[in-house]
Amino acid sequence: ATPGRTGPVAGGGDCVRCFGSPRVLVEPDPAAGFAVMKMRNPPVNSLSLEFLTEMLISLEKLESDKAFHAIIITSDCPGIFSAGLDLKEMCGRDPTHYAEYWKAVQELWLRFYLSHLVVISAINGVSPAGGCLLALSSDYRVLADNPKYAIGLNETLLGIVAPFWFKDTLVNTVGHRVAERALQLGLLFPPAEALRVGMVDQVVPEDQVQSAARSVLAQWLAIPGHARQLTKTLMRKPTADRLLKERDADIQNFVRFISRDAIQKALRTYLEKLKQK
Repeated sequence: ATPGRTGPVAGGGDCVRCFGSPRVLVEPDPAAGFAVMKMRNPPVNSLSLEFLTEMLISLEKLESDKAFHAIIITSDCPGIFSAGLDLKEMCGRDPTHYAEYWKAVQELWLRFYLSHLVVISAINGVSPAGGCLLALSSDYRVLADNPKYAIGLNETLLGIVAPFWFKDTLVNTVGHRVAERALQLGLLFPPAEALRVGMVDQVVPEDQVQSAARSVLAQWLAIPGHARQLTKTLMRKPTADRLLKERDADIQNFVRFISRDAIQKALRTYLEKLKQK
């Protein structure tokens, strides 16, 4: 598939206006004012540099088209929303690559977190670390009621630390105490628990995730767009501004941290373990 491709889609019948790229499929419904963005970077939708770039291009395309007021983000990979950052981008590469990769991760968060579109996450699989961050950057989260589908920022379990803007996004969502405990222990919350602490807004049976996301979208789209967008900016701009102000320092910190021998060794060990699975 190439960007801008239209025509039939595998498994989806005819999708006249579908567009996207190898790793991101966009199913637009201009009449209803929204599009569904399906992540399809198998096996686990890990956020590789190419995947991040393709998601940003798709978002830009929707943001610049006045027909669209909202997107629903979901996964095309069974049982996985997104496993988060791609460890292969962070292991055995040079500092220039690490810097480029981290800038793309920052950009994804900034663009989704501040998007003037309503962003709904239809979480139809497990969502750790960067996958959780993507969900947290949306306006509303619907999670499938499956005990396997846990969500959380579990970086400490890999011996790495969630950056301050991951932390800020979580604190904004669940409050300071819940966030502090969750971050230190690298907790992944099963659906009922995720709902209880406010990490997600709704838990529904697995086959109703899409329909629940669509029905909640109607409520968001009923609000006058300019008022809702200004309010979103008012709530979120201080958090985003902090990263914008410290962006270069954050990249340097990441590159320094990830280049450390001990961290590289831990990542290699973890990747080996994954291969054995």
